[in-house]
Amino acid sequence: MDQDAHSKTAIEASNNLVGQGDSPSDNTPSPPQEEKTSGYGNAVHDFDTGLQAWLQVLGAFFLFFNSWGVINTWGIFQTYYEEHILSDQSADTIAWIGSVESALLMFFGVITGPLFDAGYFYALVPFGAFMVVFGYMMTSLASKYYQIMLAQGICVGIGAGCMFIPAVSLLPQYFNKRRALANGIAASGSSIGGVIYPIMFNKLQEEIGFSWATRTLAFVALGTCSISIAVMRVRFKPKEKRALVQFSAFTELQFNLYSFALFFGFLGFYNFLIYVQPWAIQKGVVSDTLGFYLVPILNAASTFGRIMPNLVADYSGPLNMLVPASAISALLAFCWIAVNSSAGIVIVSLLYGFFSGGFVSLPPIVMMVITKDLRNFGTRLGMSFSICSIALLIGTPIGGAILGGTGSYVGVQAFCGACLATCAALMFWIRILRSGPKILYRT
Repeated sequence: MDQDAHSKTAIEASNNLVGQGDSPSDNTPSPPQEEKTSGYGNAVHDFDTGLQAWLQVLGAFFLFFNSWGVINTWGIFQTYYEEHILSDQSADTIAWIGSVESALLMFFGVITGPLFDAGYFYALVPFGAFMVVFGYMMTSLASKYYQIMLAQGICVGIGAGCMFIPAVSLLPQYFNKRRALANGIAASGSSIGGVIYPIMFNKLQEEIGFSWATRTLAFVALGTCSISIAVMRVRFKPKEKRALVQFSAFTELQFNLYSFALFFGFLGFYNFLIYVQPWAIQKGVVSDTLGFYLVPILNAASTFGRIMPNLVADYSGPLNMLVPASAISALLAFCWIAVNSSAGIVIVSLLYGFFSGGFVSLPPIVMMVITKDLRNFGTRLGMSFSICSIALLIGTPIGGAILGGTGSYVGVQAFCGACLATCAALMFWIRILRSGPKILYRT
């Protein structure tokens, strides 16, 4: 009987929470304490090693490739729609399609987070893949604004949202000490998608037209999502069903600061990606050809920015990497104002891509740090990201309104930098709350 009880305790014990290992002086919870704070049966599993674990990273890579990678592709569609299909619409009006697409990706986290916790991973990912492929197929047939909004803005946005949170939430089941690195490698899929998809679309639409170019993207999404469906496996699930919203989280100062920080960060973040290309071309800073490649260059640099800071974060703590990543991204956005040469904007784009890569890949890991009970991780991450969805919805249209109202990109550049600076300040506040005056503190 004692042996059975001991085995049961071992099976139900949780892995050490990231937030409980912030400093060397932290005490490791005993198995009975862990059992009370987690429904995960981690004690019987090996972490950070094995083919199965790294296959999950591969699968998550392609989920990022077809969620955030799709969002990072919007700029090329915006330019095409302005010049062809929707030339009768203003740039601000067209931008709402991309804003709705990215906002739905975040907003659906409030639903897909608890659904993942409840064990619906195998329904979420295939449904998300179907919606992305179906959305692009319908976009290839669209010729009016409302049709493109429904197909690309709503269908693709919902599909991306159904794949993003499961990609983030599954990796902690296989990785503990190398959790940030695994998430960074997977998150690099979004930046690589942001390189491959725009170049594919730009080249193909010149050779075979818009319709078949868009369908080709759909076929690529179908093939890569199929890899994710084939290799990704849920290791265990919490024993309790999660609420859609955990209202008690809003009583925690760190959670509130974190959510507001991400809100301001994403409010400004995409203004650089959306407006750097037209700014550079209209100002004559670069040629049309080089101007097109600015965003792919930025996304290529972001690939390294999603891996290297995450690798360091496994040793220094994710929050200690997210604060400087946000601060340097803000500084680079302000530096954008002073750039007036092609070499300068290429360098700023490369650096912004690298440091903003840490900004977009580290937040889920930081959420693990500030979440005391990892059973609530999916729900809390979804709640936070649903707040960010509002910022994604209005961020670039605000930039467009500033541009339209002033006729100058300086306001857009300052808005981008100010939002990211606010994000960095709030993240630094969380760091102080966790560490006090200590400089060397892992968190």
